[in-house]
Amino acid sequence: MPQPDLPPKLEGKRLVLGVSGGIAAYKACDLASRLVKDKARVTAVLTHGAEQFVTPYVFEALTGQPCFTENFRRIKPGETAYPHIDLALEADAIVVAPATASLIARLAAGMADELLATLLLTARCPVVVCPAMNVQMWEHAATQRNIKTLTQYGYRILGPASGALACGMQGAGRMVEPADIHEFVRKLFDGGASTNFPGSGAKGRVERKGQKREKRTKRGKRGKEGEQKTT
Repeated sequence: MPQPDLPPKLEGKRLVLGVSGGIAAYKACDLASRLVKDKARVTAVLTHGAEQFVTPYVFEALTGQPCFTENFRRIKPGETAYPHIDLALEADAIVVAPATASLIARLAAGMADELLATLLLTARCPVVVCPAMNVQMWEHAATQRNIKTLTQYGYRILGPASGALACGMQGAGRMVEPADIHEFVRKLFDGGASTNFPGSGAKGRVERKGQKREKRTKRGKRGKEGEQKTT
């Protein structure tokens, strides 16, 4: 018996889909499509390696949103000059699928060598990392140490799955299927997944200079009014 379509639970949610350079990058297209059908607003961010497997135009066509690839670029009128800050501050969640061994290592080290890594350092929302790599790379002590570090940061690690790999080997290393990632993201907003995230509690301290100045002005006004009332 066919399963009924799930109601759109991600309507209005702003999601960033980070894609790194592995063969599983093609699955990220399916994931983007599923999230958009669930009424989420999806913005894709591709690493330079990801662009060797998929193009930004595919994600722009699937999501209807600009696809970001560079930390530094000339901007057009109406575009943000700070994608690594604004995208992270606006996001309700960030999903990295696939996450290669190289990207995982850079995230564990806190590197900001390209846009996706920089954006994740700025993020104060739930981050889901979906590893995808060769089984021997996955089982290497360095990768396992890096995964443990990301878990300590508060990132949710989803996968990898076991099975036949693109390299011809068998074992753990397959990216979790897009349908399962979609379901997991739904649970983030359903109370079915842990709510801890990197930098928890710091979101309120992130503010633009103009906003900070405005708050100080308001405090100054309140202080003056209090002085007038007491005199």
